[in-house]
Amino acid sequence: MNFRMIKYTVGWLLIFESTFFLVPIITGLCYHEWQSVFSFLATALVTVATGLLCILFLKPKEKKLYQKEGLVICALSWIVLSVFGAVPFVLSGATNSYIDALFETISGFTTTGASIFSAVEDLSHAVLIWRSFTHWIGGMGVLVFILAILPLGGGQSMHIMRAESPGPTVSKLVPKVKNTAIILYTIYFALSVIMLVALLVSGVDFFEAVNITFSTAGTGGFGIHNDSMASASTTTLVIVTVFMLLFSINFSSYFLLFRARFKDAFNSEIRVFLGVVAGIIITIALNLYFTGTIENLSEAFLHSSFMSASIVSTTGHVTLEILAWPELSKFLLLFLMLMGACAGSTGGGIKVSRIVMLAKGMLREMKMLVHPRQVKKITVDGNTVEHEVVRSVNAYIVTYFAVFILSMVLLSLCTFGGEPIAFETNFTTTMTTLNNVGPAFGQVGSTGNFGAFSNFAKIVYMFNMLIGRLELFPLLVLFTPATYKK
Repeated sequence: MNFRMIKYTVGWLLIFESTFFLVPIITGLCYHEWQSVFSFLATALVTVATGLLCILFLKPKEKKLYQKEGLVICALSWIVLSVFGAVPFVLSGATNSYIDALFETISGFTTTGASIFSAVEDLSHAVLIWRSFTHWIGGMGVLVFILAILPLGGGQSMHIMRAESPGPTVSKLVPKVKNTAIILYTIYFALSVIMLVALLVSGVDFFEAVNITFSTAGTGGFGIHNDSMASASTTTLVIVTVFMLLFSINFSSYFLLFRARFKDAFNSEIRVFLGVVAGIIITIALNLYFTGTIENLSEAFLHSSFMSASIVSTTGHVTLEILAWPELSKFLLLFLMLMGACAGSTGGGIKVSRIVMLAKGMLREMKMLVHPRQVKKITVDGNTVEHEVVRSVNAYIVTYFAVFILSMVLLSLCTFGGEPIAFETNFTTTMTTLNNVGPAFGQVGSTGNFGAFSNFAKIVYMFNMLIGRLELFPLLVLFTPATYKK
């Protein structure tokens, strides 16, 4: 294990994080929020000093990185990023509990959007912009950003990118990892700018437009209003709906479209994703209309489209309290929450590509039961799926539900507002944090917050958010003793 290289990379991460604090510092200066400015400035100075110590003290003799180093760097970086990012919440007086501050920060960086604040409108502009900005930072992945700037690992940076990027497989768009990272962040930045301009043109206030863009691009869902997006205009809801879906699509597809490789861009994952989402939007809209939940059909389609896009993209913006929706509509939203977005996007969930592979694997097993001598391989878009990929998908699903069940067991011992956590609350909050979605059912509700949970429950949820964002294994590897053996 190359511990010096791990320390060196984490040091650079902290230096970059210290520069991220400039966004809330400048915001605080614009709105004359001096306590917030001081808290972010003090945190930035401590963060950069710690980063410099990590870089300059005991420099690495060998800069090569291998798979286990990549996994450890990825998991450790996200933990360290959150530990330092939580400090301004306490120093600014937004909360007196570091556990709550850490919960909010992890929820931000993992783009979950579950909050401990019951009245976000009481927070300073600097704190609000930092909450939303953590979504934008975590959406594409902070290590991917570092790879785009710094040449790390002697050409072995792919191990870091593979550990942080969502999906069963990760490949380079161009021969060099650094150039791939630059392309991905260019697409991410360009889409963010286009969305910001669209919101401004539609009449949204600049500060609110920036916050909405940050939280939507990162598919996180933090807002600046207590009602989330309920008070937004129809035009704003349409814009946000479109971009939630755009940020749910594999960013490689945009690169392929730019290269005029249309067939490759609209692969089976994209087609399944768009088909499932369209079908569920129509079904929920009709369900809402014919049950009398929403009496206007066009309004039913508006809220169905927005909430479906919000849940499947794992953004978590909300327009209505969905606890009052029909059971069919709530079940379909739970399915979208479980499925999630496409691999290589900023969204969470199991990912559509894994669902496609699992479905094809199930069909293969059924055919082999009927024709046991037949050799049948799993193919996606005409390409044979390697056995290692199939194995990793199966291992992911088994591990996912193992973590899911263990979380529910632990949460059954916890409380919400002094009362035991109800089963519906337990189930949906486990799913929403593990899939980095945000809204839940039961005692929390889609417009509620996590502030009333006990500290132990918040720790379980924090673990779920981190392990869900890192696709399980990097965080599990961090706590496996065999990782550190030669």
